[in-house]
Amino acid sequence: MTSIKDSVVLVTGGSRGLGKALVEELYARGAAKVYATARDPRTVTHPDAVPLALEVTDPQSVAAAAAQAQDVTVLVNNAGISLGATSFLDSPVEDVRREFETNFFGPLLVTRVFVPVIERNGGGHLLNVHSVLSWVAVAGSYSATKAALWSQTNTLRLELGPRGIGVTGLHVGYIDTDMASAVDAPKSAPGDVAALALDGIEAGAYEVLADDVSRRVKAGLSGGLAALYPQLENAN
Repeated sequence: MTSIKDSVVLVTGGSRGLGKALVEELYARGAAKVYATARDPRTVTHPDAVPLALEVTDPQSVAAAAAQAQDVTVLVNNAGISLGATSFLDSPVEDVRREFETNFFGPLLVTRVFVPVIERNGGGHLLNVHSVLSWVAVAGSYSATKAALWSQTNTLRLELGPRGIGVTGLHVGYIDTDMASAVDAPKSAPGDVAALALDGIEAGAYEVLADDVSRRVKAGLSGGLAALYPQLENAN
């Protein structure tokens, strides 16, 4: 298990939303250093955070960030996008590709360059931010990217355990951030989700289900497709 106190953490997408809340909670728990990444590092506002330029879809940018953060012991893959590509039939294929590049291949690129860093520093932890939509395909390609990331995380957990790196997946529904600003539904506070995520890291949890909807959907996965998608009954 990994202690947050005195750890060195890199948070992708660390300038706003859940990423910003994670940076704040990491320092509140005594992290020694937190790299907060953003496409424009000037948007990082935490006074103690180390701003770091990073475009997760660009291998050169990822390599440059790793070269500057050789002391990392905990990696948080939080950066993601949603372009509203809700229909696989009608949405622009380029939007689908962009979501996969950011939400699936981005974390993969970042993880691949930081695993050797974490290993050299004596081991540590990886946190990947999923979604309840990993399990419910109601958001088109965004759901697909999160389902793919969930699978990636499960595979990495098997690969990295013997190398001294624990892996936690975070599942959550709507969070009160810019991404969900147009959604009229109950939302979790970013700070509450950040606290639960870090609790999971410190406990060595495989998964963190950060709200009631995530817990309910995960529990219902064995109930069959008709239970997950009641609209199927109207289609027959």
